[in-house]
Order: sequence, then structure tokens, then C-alpha cells
Amino acid sequence: MSVVPIDMRAGTDTLLARIVLVFGEARPHHAYLFANQRGTRIKVVVHDGIGIWLACRRLDRGRFAWPKEGSTVSLSRGQFDALILGLPWQRLGEDGVIRLL
Repeated sequence: MSVVPIDMRAGTDTLLARIVLVFGEARPHHAYLFANQRGTRIKVVVHDGIGIWLACRRLDRGRFAWPKEGSTVSLSRGQFDALILGLPWQRLGEDGVIRLL
């Protein structure tokens, strides 16, 4: 994951262009996440092998736990699921339990 905020007015074509610019291609069966600067909204672009899907989520309270700008992160399936639910995915243990220490 390359971490840079994006304008949430961006649609599928703009987000797909950003994916190609950063990663060189949109790989089948991969998801690409985008967030606004405040971390209250995300968009997820999924290439299902046939076409592109775009999903959006907004939190009315709190913020998505987002990595620092300029960093690159790979997420496990459990971490991805936690992130899009607005949970602290960085604290997800191997057993699938979120630990608060």
C-alpha cells in the first residue's frame, strides 16, 4: 500500500489511473484502498479478474486507522477486513484478536 490521501470526488477511472501510475498495473484479485486526508472516508477498488468494482465507506465517528503518509504497507486478509470496518488493524494478532496494550 502506498500512502497518500486522495480527493474523494475521484471516480473509478481516476483511481484506476492512480493504481497504474503507482503499481504499473491493476492486478486481478487485488484490492486498492484510498482514503481522504482526515481518514473518515475510504474507497476500495477491486479488480475481480473481469472488471473493476468501487466501494465507499464513511465513518460518522472516529477515523480509519491509516498508516503514515509516504509509507508502504502490505496487509493480511484479516488486517484488510479490520481496516475497512474501522478497527485498529495494526493490533490484530495472528489469532484474529485485536489486542489493546
